[in-house]
Amino acid sequence: MLKQFVPEGFCLKCRGCCRFKEPDSIWSPTLLHEEIKPIIPFANLYSKKIRLTPSAEKLNNFICPFLNSEGNRCNIYANRPFECQLYPFLINKKEDKAFLALDLNCPFIKENSGSSVLKEYSRELAQLFSSRQCKKLFKDNPQVIQAYPEATNLEEIII
Repeated sequence: MLKQFVPEGFCLKCRGCCRFKEPDSIWSPTLLHEEIKPIIPFANLYSKKIRLTPSAEKLNNFICPFLNSEGNRCNIYANRPFECQLYPFLINKKEDKAFLALDLNCPFIKENSGSSVLKEYSRELAQLFSSRQCKKLFKDNPQVIQAYPEATNLEEIII
């Protein structure tokens, strides 16, 4: 389990995460192979993504099926997928390379973009992802390396 970077109080006030414009959004969490079995009813087995559901909050919007939108809490927080644990960091694909990247749409990241805490955590993640265990994880789960058009690359990850 990865350390939650964004403070819980900030996340609970924000209404951005776990909400999507399209039912097949690139931003919908992609699952590692071992994460699929426990949530098969909520997963698209072809894309290995969580299958989004229509939102009651607004027309033409979609939410993660595990989001309790009233309390803005994740119903599977303790067992949430790797990509959810990693967010607002992403594994971004650009050409034939993988990068640790940031989603600049996250309000916490906007407020703390130049902070030393953000830089230090980014270095920690990059170091973790260069480990043999993580390299194997990415090699076995290439679906979690995606091209996020609005992400900002921080460090290249050698897989």
